[in-house]
Amino acid sequence: MKKYLDQNACIAGMTLKDLNRKEENNMALHVCKEETAVLENRKALAHSLGVTLDDFVCANQTHSTNFYEVKREDVGKGAYTMDTAISDTDALYTYEPNIVLCSFTADCVPVLFYHKEAGLIGAIHSGWQGTVKEIAKKLFTYLIKEKGHDPFGFRVFLGMALSQEKFEVDQDVYEQFHALNYADANISYKEKTNKYHIDNQLTVKRQCELIGIPKEHISLDRDCTFKSKTGFSYREEKHAGRHVSFIMRKE
Repeated sequence: MKKYLDQNACIAGMTLKDLNRKEENNMALHVCKEETAVLENRKALAHSLGVTLDDFVCANQTHSTNFYEVKREDVGKGAYTMDTAISDTDALYTYEPNIVLCSFTADCVPVLFYHKEAGLIGAIHSGWQGTVKEIAKKLFTYLIKEKGHDPFGFRVFLGMALSQEKFEVDQDVYEQFHALNYADANISYKEKTNKYHIDNQLTVKRQCELIGIPKEHISLDRDCTFKSKTGFSYREEKHAGRHVSFIMRKE
């Protein structure tokens, strides 16, 4: 796995494709051959974090802009079965310690964040649809304006995702990014193929900056899920497994 943050108070990271593990370390129940294999992989992750799978919270991700505040009574939801997952939600946040928030991706941008002063953590799934709908910007705006958290207090980690080189799209997707009015710097065009190439990760980073999070507080993992041997890529393989990006505040 990759660890993006490993402190006494908080740990955050992302699992990787591993040919030596069952289903190559797939962490998602909705794209697996055997649920028992995924649960075994999840339990191994939990053990490495010093917790159990009962401490995990997962959502049924739908490329929405819906976010959900996880409470203590939510622990275990989506950990063992999709039937109990937080429904129709692509971002989770909590003020509770010792809860592992999860985001599943295979090319989409995972966004993990920590606000030490507020005792707040969160995990966002921002595929290209979530990005053009501005899920990250909407959640951070809510936390800053409605919850009153200082934007300078956030530390944001953007996990490995599909690179601009491999994120090739047609006019319709380009127009949705162009309509944001701040993504053009992250878009290129190839006349030979008549295709656009978009850096979804840098667009999400820009969204964080626009609501006041300092750029030096935003870390990016620039490994490409398509090109990396440790990456699951839906673009490369429609039946690919999923990484899980995770974050937990310890107490």
